[in-house]
Amino acid sequence: MRIADAFGRGRPVVSFEFFPPKTPEGVEALYRTVSEDLAPLRPTFVSVTYGAGGSTQDLTVELVSTIKRDHGIEAMCHLTCVGHSAAELAQVLDRLQANGIDNVLALRGDPPTGQKHFERPADGFGYAQELVRFVRSRYAFCVGGSCYPEVHPDCPDAAEDLRHLREKVDSGAEFLISQLFFDPSVYFDFVGRARALGISVPIVPGILPVLSLPQIERFTALCGASIPHRLRARLEACAGEQEVVQAGIDWGTEQCSALLEGGAPGIHFYSLNRAHSVRAILDNLGLPAAA
Repeated sequence: MRIADAFGRGRPVVSFEFFPPKTPEGVEALYRTVSEDLAPLRPTFVSVTYGAGGSTQDLTVELVSTIKRDHGIEAMCHLTCVGHSAAELAQVLDRLQANGIDNVLALRGDPPTGQKHFERPADGFGYAQELVRFVRSRYAFCVGGSCYPEVHPDCPDAAEDLRHLREKVDSGAEFLISQLFFDPSVYFDFVGRARALGISVPIVPGILPVLSLPQIERFTALCGASIPHRLRARLEACAGEQEVVQAGIDWGTEQCSALLEGGAPGIHFYSLNRAHSVRAILDNLGLPAAA
């Protein structure tokens, strides 16, 4: 299934993002989470991230292939420019195509650990829109892209960031998934500016269920997002871990409800390979009723 075809069918597109575990035991635990906890929620698709420099390349391909083949869930593979020539990226795409994968998320990618700035690989690509064009020119994949409601950390201002996003869509990205944020007004302002610039593809909000204050401080520092004062105060008032997790569920429920009521086409959950908070938020929303 091409993910772009799932929009506009009367049901919000709900998706979960995973990362490749570091151990075989972690891989087995992830498969259990997918089959036992998240598959009953009937996600439209799941996606699997791709390590900087292709550090998880083989495992990412294996995970998306197994999830689709053995668990019957549409799976999207993340693909980055980092550390790859065009020929090497073509080899990955060939494997995905042979394994029946229909969707890829084309990203520039973050610099590898210890490297401050992204460096264009030899015979490779320096921007996500170049990777989008490469994929669309050679393959039949449905290609998604990312977007930053609070501006990409490497971009000097919001206007230039949106111009680059327009180039990515013009290159062939058929839908967009946003970086995490915690205030629905940030999303709606961003979508309004994107539409005014002629970006018409679906823009799916990316939601991170809060598990701790240090967690979201770390994530927001990396991606340039902000933590609303009201959320910070709510988390600081919690007495322990269980209260923090519940506060994250409550905030996520309020956030997703506002987004969907305001017209967002769906929700993409950054699950961190955990099911409890995501499932609780969806149960609160009634989206969808478990099978």
